[in-house]
Amino acid sequence: MNRRFLLTSAAAVGLLSVAGCATTIASSGSIVDVAAGDPDFSTLVTAISAAGLTETLAGPGPFTVFAPTDAAFAALPAGTVQSLLRPENRDDLVALLSYHVVPGAYPASALAGERGRLDTLEGGRLRMNGRNGVRVDGATVRMPDIVASNGVIHAIDTVLMP
Repeated sequence: MNRRFLLTSAAAVGLLSVAGCATTIASSGSIVDVAAGDPDFSTLVTAISAAGLTETLAGPGPFTVFAPTDAAFAALPAGTVQSLLRPENRDDLVALLSYHVVPGAYPASALAGERGRLDTLEGGRLRMNGRNGVRVDGATVRMPDIVASNGVIHAIDTVLMP
């Protein structure tokens, strides 16, 4: 079966799944709100703010965010996060964070058992493997399906590099 068809179908299923949870979604806030309320995403939220992406990720979406945890950011070489947060490196930070965002809502159930590529806001393509858990570009989804009003967050254990 054509992989593009599978991922397009997965997106449609994901949108239906998210739409079917309207009560949960309406009360949970945007992706930014949900991430800001989770202490495991404090570095991500700081980076989103520094990159000027708060408005985008609080917008209507839907989006799927493969969100590195604080532990994932801490595993980067010493000084990397501090360097990315400097104003002169804003373009690099925007590219890095946008690589973690996929247009459309892809709950884990839509990715399970599938393999393919997902286009990112950055313009790159994530390699997704939903066999035996869900992995994107080598990162493992550790906590799937954190639902927001404008999409879904999947906590990952590695910062993805475009």
